[in-house]
Amino acid sequence: METETTAVRSPGAARMARYRARRRKGLRCLLIELTEAEVGALIRRGFVYPGDRADPAAIRSGLYAFLADHLR
Repeated sequence: METETTAVRSPGAARMARYRARRRKGLRCLLIELTEAEVGALIRRGFVYPGDRADPAAIRSGLYAFLADHLR
């Protein structure tokens, strides 16, 4: 009888694997806080659509676009 074995990765091991993958790509993971005024500035400058004010993914994308536009 054959049995399948699958490696179960602990949450800590998975986190470390993601960390190492980011470092290989030259990326860093940061947690930042934005005020409503800063989100408003991203909207006024066209990096976030007004209807996406409450969408964290849209704000993240807008912030990435802002940084790319201003740092490169």
